Amino acid sequence: MKLQSYLMGEWREGQGEGVPVRDASTGEVLARVTAEGLPVKEAVAWGREVGGRALLALGFQERGRRLRALAQYLSERKEALYRLYATTGGTRRDAWYDVDGGIGVLYTYSSLARNLPEGNLLPEDDFLPLSKDLSFQGRHVLAPKGGITVQINAFNFPVWGLLEKFAPAFLAGVPTLAKPATPTAHVAEALVRTMLESGLLPGGSLQLLVGSVGDLFDALDHRDSVFFTGSKATADRLRRHPAFLERGALFNAEADSLNPAILGEKATEEELSRLAQEIAQEFGGVHIPVILARTTVGFDGLSGHYRPFVVRHLTHTAPPSTK
Repeated sequence: MKLQSYLMGEWREGQGEGVPVRDASTGEVLARVTAEGLPVKEAVAWGREVGGRALLALGFQERGRRLRALAQYLSERKEALYRLYATTGGTRRDAWYDVDGGIGVLYTYSSLARNLPEGNLLPEDDFLPLSKDLSFQGRHVLAPKGGITVQINAFNFPVWGLLEKFAPAFLAGVPTLAKPATPTAHVAEALVRTMLESGLLPGGSLQLLVGSVGDLFDALDHRDSVFFTGSKATADRLRRHPAFLERGALFNAEADSLNPAILGEKATEEELSRLAQEIAQEFGGVHIPVILARTTVGFDGLSGHYRPFVVRHLTHTAPPSTK
């Protein structure tokens, strides 16, 4: 099975064999991802024209109300995302952060809309005096640029990562083209399908591209923006594209990192206990053998003296399995 992209109002399947998406626990191939042959450049133009016009026909207040309704709609159907999230290697607690956190973002931006005016223009500040007698004054007004926002997301937050970028763009009246990371693209695809099934999103306001961006950046200009979450190395490579250096498209990057916990050679019983507690928390609800299997490199690195202590602490610390 291939995952599909949602472009120009249709679900489309890329050509070629594609890249496998695997169950993080079993290694089973769940789907394949490819964007080969998809009309990505045309999707940019379609998003600007169709999506932009449809969003600006609503105004801040209505877009805010729809974000709230969308949050409620997803809340009622989040268990399906929870079940699918298990294939990513995440626990239910991880899914709670991602799924409920993402839904919470929708609620937050819907609340912000209450303080915005009707229409699509946002006055930035009070009138500024430009003459002594105040007969000449000026005021800054923010308005949509008529472009599209391309949102490239990281693998570890397939739901929150998409919704935290989509919500402000939708509220601002800017259409979204979301590109999820391949390892968890199946979760993002399920999320977008649910969002579209709600009937709350105007045509063109949300598109999904699974697979490589290909030559998509060639279609971007000063009206458009790219919001990227991922590695610094990839961000540095992307920001050198002519779309940003020559044509004025906006590029914003959030470079993520991995944060390790390192056990020192002279660790005491107290440090071992704390480590076991943290591991049990991160893998909450998972059997001890599964925890050991998922942390092969780390545990193999423990000396024969330390390993029994950690396993023993895990046995006493980890909660009952829910999987």
